[in-house]
Amino acid sequence: MLTPQLERINGELHYEGVALSDIATRFATPTYVYSRKAILDNFVAYQNAFSALNPLICYAVKANSNLSVLATLARAGAGFDIVSAGELRRVISAGGDPRKVIFSGVAKRADEIAFALSQDIYCFNIESESELHRVNDVAALHGKRARITFRINPDVDPKTHPYISTGLKSNKFGVAHGDAIRLYALASTLPGIEVHGIECHIGSQITELSPFVDALRRLLALVDQLAARGIRLEHIDLGGGRGIVYADEKLAPMTEFAKTVADELRGRSMHLLLEPGRSIVGDAGLLLTRVEFLKHGETKNFAIVDAGMNDLIRPTLYDAFHPVEAVSANSVAPTRYDIVGPVCESGDWLAKERLLSLREGDLIAVLCAGAYGMVMSSNYNTRARPSEVLVDRGNAHVIRERESFEDMVAHEHVV
Repeated sequence: MLTPQLERINGELHYEGVALSDIATRFATPTYVYSRKAILDNFVAYQNAFSALNPLICYAVKANSNLSVLATLARAGAGFDIVSAGELRRVISAGGDPRKVIFSGVAKRADEIAFALSQDIYCFNIESESELHRVNDVAALHGKRARITFRINPDVDPKTHPYISTGLKSNKFGVAHGDAIRLYALASTLPGIEVHGIECHIGSQITELSPFVDALRRLLALVDQLAARGIRLEHIDLGGGRGIVYADEKLAPMTEFAKTVADELRGRSMHLLLEPGRSIVGDAGLLLTRVEFLKHGETKNFAIVDAGMNDLIRPTLYDAFHPVEAVSANSVAPTRYDIVGPVCESGDWLAKERLLSLREGDLIAVLCAGAYGMVMSSNYNTRARPSEVLVDRGNAHVIRERESFEDMVAHEHVV
């Protein structure tokens, strides 16, 4: 399976016309490589499909927070969904508009709230009663009123991996559906709060429309109950979570998704917000790695590569599937390999049981790695994190230098 903007030319994989082997030569491996066109195409697909609703599309920064990725989306008109003050600083550094930022997350510190208020962000997504009081206190201290929504936990099963399910009543996110009316009534009495909207986010890598519809209907029922009590909301935020194709997933077309949402919102004047992340950058990036050794055993064959779980933890953490392609075609007989890395852990693997024609020294592309790849990387085993490269109209630009040993120990002290 090849992802958007990736094609074989004379047996060699090219990304937006740039040979991946040339990128490996210039920037070494492991390296994350992203396609600017694929990122923009994915964003524009939301804009076009939902154009009749004129939504604010807030890219979820946690999916991939590289400054060049954020700048690409900011120039296209995106808003941003953040979960820390650090992510807000990234958005500002990349040229994003703080007034199009929504601040999610369950543990906002007082200093983070104060900074977000100073930047006049669009709104805070409140996830607990205690957080509501903290936001109110900070806003009042600074002579401001904070625009807020409550993130409602609608107890809807997104039918995805339990680690990326966020809308069940057993999850840590959001306020309980049954507490919503009371909390909105409380918020409307607080001097530092301006009640503005309602939000939910039920999970990630969702491939069906029915969970979105179920959650939206539960939100709209609350909207009507609140209106009957004199609390009128200006926007409704359906969150993110739309999946991508990693293997053989079947996704409803974006136009069908948009029409379904529009049908549910018909006759209402509320502004729609969306928080896509993975579906913007997931299939717009890959991890380029080199085979160090081929190890043939009695029951398993291993392709040992120079990228490990510290570079891409999703397979280890979620048992996630990523398509894998040999960068260069060759005449070697295909063999079934587990793709494993150099980290000293049995759980250090990137893919299992993949039929590939490989030689030692060959390059492998781990596809659909643009979301939750580099952002979740670490220096475990004192391994430098990968470089990042953005391909744009036939040119490859380094957008993050590979770390050095000095970078890794710069903030450590021997005492």
